[in-house]
Amino acid sequence: MTRQSIDDPAGTAPPNGVELVLLPRAHDVGGFEVHRALPARERQMVGPFIFFDQMGPGEFLVGKGLDVRPHPHIGLATVTYLFEGEILHRDSLGSAQPIRPGDVNWMTAGRGIAHSERTDPALRVRRNRLFGIQSWVALPKAKEETEPAFMHHSGATLPTAEEGGMRLRLIAGTGWGLVAPVAVSSPLFYADVALAPGAAVPLPAEHEERAAYVVQGAVEVGGTRFAAGQMLLFRSSDRLSLQAGPEGARLLLLGGAAMDGPRFIFWNFVSSSRDRIEQAKADWRAGHFGKVPGDEHEFIPLPEERVRMRADTRLSEGSPTS
Repeated sequence: MTRQSIDDPAGTAPPNGVELVLLPRAHDVGGFEVHRALPARERQMVGPFIFFDQMGPGEFLVGKGLDVRPHPHIGLATVTYLFEGEILHRDSLGSAQPIRPGDVNWMTAGRGIAHSERTDPALRVRRNRLFGIQSWVALPKAKEETEPAFMHHSGATLPTAEEGGMRLRLIAGTGWGLVAPVAVSSPLFYADVALAPGAAVPLPAEHEERAAYVVQGAVEVGGTRFAAGQMLLFRSSDRLSLQAGPEGARLLLLGGAAMDGPRFIFWNFVSSSRDRIEQAKADWRAGHFGKVPGDEHEFIPLPEERVRMRADTRLSEGSPTS
């Protein structure tokens, strides 16, 4: 993870209100490019958001697709939001739910859940594109061991707002006078914003920690231009707007109340307790997370165990959520 600092020794004046600019590092996940903005060395979380991956944009050839085998989570909620393509979610609760652009899949891991993410076989008869965001929301300490749950909300159920070339869909939480139907565990906001050339969107002033991820196009803040693929973190006390450049822009705005302390992260596990992480590792080795109905025959082993796999065994392709 690299960072463009507002204290750049080259002497660039810091844009008003911008605290950090994170430049996600690209890496390969089973032949699919992923850009990870959070967690970063400089900032573990923005509000409760502790993980933020851009998947794609990319295209699978005929017969190919996303194949993220069953893997576990604790202490967080996974949030999947797509711009293009489709993913079939299955989990150990028995959920089987395709997600399409504009929809929200919100899976609360709590004390433990396993799930897989794949391209439906019916879609593999043609080329298919995939472009979206996978994020994790850390659970407050009091709710880290809550019962696992899965919720799907179609894009038609999410509140929207339009004004002066700005179109906003509230994915989760509260902001801009809107309340999303997704049940959350702490105060947060998460919004998909499309801006026409020159249009602007204000940041919600009521939230303590705030960030913007530039998905497409470019925006200006305080006279400084920021291109796609950058995450901007803002100071909490400033009232700010982001204005699109001449090509327009698409953004994801996110944040919320500061989390109640840092978190330990190992692979797909998040917890305020190091011992709880070790227990989750042992539980996955022992098969205590349960099978994923409809996807029972494969799984992703713990990273520390992959090096012991035989050379002729298929290595884990990784995961947008690992």
